[in-house]
Amino acid sequence: MPVRSANPIRARSLIRDNLEKQAGCLNLIHSRMPNIKVFSGTSHPDLAQRIVDRLGIDLGKVVTKKFSNLETCVEIGESVRGEDVYIVQSGSGEINDNLMELLIMINACKIASASRVTAVIPCFPYARQDKKDKAHAQSRAPISAKLVANMLSVAGADHIITMDLHASQIQGFFDIPVDNLYAEPAVLKWIKENIPEWKNSIIVSPDAGGAKRVTSIADRLNVEFALIHKERKKANEVASMVLVGDVKDKIAILVDDMADTCGTIVHAADRLVEAGATKVYAILTHGIFSGPAISRINNACFEAVVVTNTIPQDGHMRDCPKIQCIDVSMMFAEAVRRTHNGESVSYLFSNVPY
Repeated sequence: MPVRSANPIRARSLIRDNLEKQAGCLNLIHSRMPNIKVFSGTSHPDLAQRIVDRLGIDLGKVVTKKFSNLETCVEIGESVRGEDVYIVQSGSGEINDNLMELLIMINACKIASASRVTAVIPCFPYARQDKKDKAHAQSRAPISAKLVANMLSVAGADHIITMDLHASQIQGFFDIPVDNLYAEPAVLKWIKENIPEWKNSIIVSPDAGGAKRVTSIADRLNVEFALIHKERKKANEVASMVLVGDVKDKIAILVDDMADTCGTIVHAADRLVEAGATKVYAILTHGIFSGPAISRINNACFEAVVVTNTIPQDGHMRDCPKIQCIDVSMMFAEAVRRTHNGESVSYLFSNVPY
């Protein structure tokens, strides 16, 4: 409505005041950060709950169900318009169902006008299918990790937060930002607090691929490292093992990014005991423990098998008293908080938040 005034100077002043008020309102709208919303898939609700408890917020309402033909249906139970959305779903359990559920949740939030959707995937599914193997160079093996990356991007994910990718080059499969967190700071803390004679330890990699991870931990603890060279005839079966390094009269700490059927680490533990190690610990980021894994660990010579809770471990810990769990929820919570506030995440690469 035009401003009418007998005094032209007064009229100009009123118009200027109105324009300044409108500009102020617009600035306020632009400066308001979107609210944070965290939703959980069905793969790991406990981790999602720990993350929101740490952030001091409530978990978002979402209903996931399956139709009688086993199609997945997801309904987001609250408005996400203009919000900063985080969806927590790990690559564990029924991996294909959980992956599909994550893709549907991302898409549901995206088409409901969320300003940004971040997928928090503690254990990245299909990470081991990241290249064509030399042994199968002429084969028609798929690079499924790249396919998963494409699916997440097409579903509408704007950002990925994960932990200890099997191969860090998987970050390059995405055209969106990927924050690959490391369990290393939490592992170092566990070693110092739970292995009294850790200064007389040796950090061992059960394969050549994990040498970089192991040397980093050995340097931070200022101890020696060793590695085991293994030859595989086919997947999940180890043919031969050669130990490189001296473990005699030392505490051997096997470190790897994941253990599935546990054939490798059990063979490695036996090899280390043969070579004169006094005790053997295994520390793994992702404890998948499928097939005969639990019985193998129960029958093996480990003092403890330590895993993080990127995958639910309650059932495994009941079945096997040697399994211990490091909680990494605070690392994911801090990564979510820093991402939401536009802060750097690199602090988490070498520190455990308290």
